[in-house]
Amino acid sequence: MFALNLPAFEYKIREHEGKNRIFDPLRRRFVALTPEEWVRQHFVNYLIANKGFPAGRMSNECNIILNGQKRRCDTVLYDVFLKPLVIIEYKAPTVTVSQSVFNQIAAYNMVLKVKYLIVSNGLNHYCCQIDYENQKIKYIETIPDYKDL
Repeated sequence: MFALNLPAFEYKIREHEGKNRIFDPLRRRFVALTPEEWVRQHFVNYLIANKGFPAGRMSNECNIILNGQKRRCDTVLYDVFLKPLVIIEYKAPTVTVSQSVFNQIAAYNMVLKVKYLIVSNGLNHYCCQIDYENQKIKYIETIPDYKDL
């Protein structure tokens, strides 16, 4: 797979019907190993192991209804009251993080109304904090620790 700008970790890969699958600890099952999934598993591990994000409050492939259509947020982090706090969108390392990616996550946020949006292609990571009261978006240089959210 791809070298990423994320810490290495011990992952589980197995082959099923001629295709590689990686274990997703949040979904508690093996899933297809795509470049985007490679980024997701590394990023989720980074958030849990390095940023103190509680795995029990994270969900991968979270279903929402947007404009009458089913959509899936790549990862959602919930607060202690199980209210969505962060939406994370992943792209493959070969995909440039562009305005269309931010438009996608912003559309998901029309439903969830979170405080933070994070986008990563495994090489570049972007985080912004949404100030609803002043209708402003503040870009943050680094991914904050969970305790600082």
